[in-house]
Amino acid sequence: MMTRSLCLTIALLLVFLIAVTGCTQGTGSAVAAPSGTLSVTPSPAMPQDLTTNETLVAFVKEAVAYADANGKDAALAEFNRPNGSFVRGELYIYAYDFNGTTIAHPFNPEKIGVNRINETDAHGNYFIKDLRDAAENGSGFVEFYYINPAHNRTVEKKLGYVEKAGDSWWLGSGMYEGPA
Repeated sequence: MMTRSLCLTIALLLVFLIAVTGCTQGTGSAVAAPSGTLSVTPSPAMPQDLTTNETLVAFVKEAVAYADANGKDAALAEFNRPNGSFVRGELYIYAYDFNGTTIAHPFNPEKIGVNRINETDAHGNYFIKDLRDAAENGSGFVEFYYINPAHNRTVEKKLGYVEKAGDSWWLGSGMYEGPA
């Protein structure tokens, strides 16, 4: 049978270990996305080039504002440029009409004019329908699996954010979350 002081010592040691373990975690904060994925908000000790959910949303909102200010045709021309102002690191803007036809994509120009509403991702999800449905509600997040042009076109998990740009079209972007 353990003595009272031994039990107290073990309890204090456990409390200390739990406290120390919590103190060794990174200093960034994690924010749950609507889909349940985590996004890390960079702290001064973390790299500043991480894409966060907030960065993704701000990027799409900037593209919508650009389209509002410059008109649909000028915006689509800019969104289609692989070296344009709406390609930043892993982020790029894509555009679709509400029928599911691609109207801008800087890395898949062969898809422009193609209706992709019934296209599935690598896991069989109708990702264009899901993205369109979110845009019809104004905006939203969708998880899907898509080729990453920056990683030799390998299929990776992607969190997309979309926003309605007008009565007939919507814009989106996404951040890759790693191998599928």
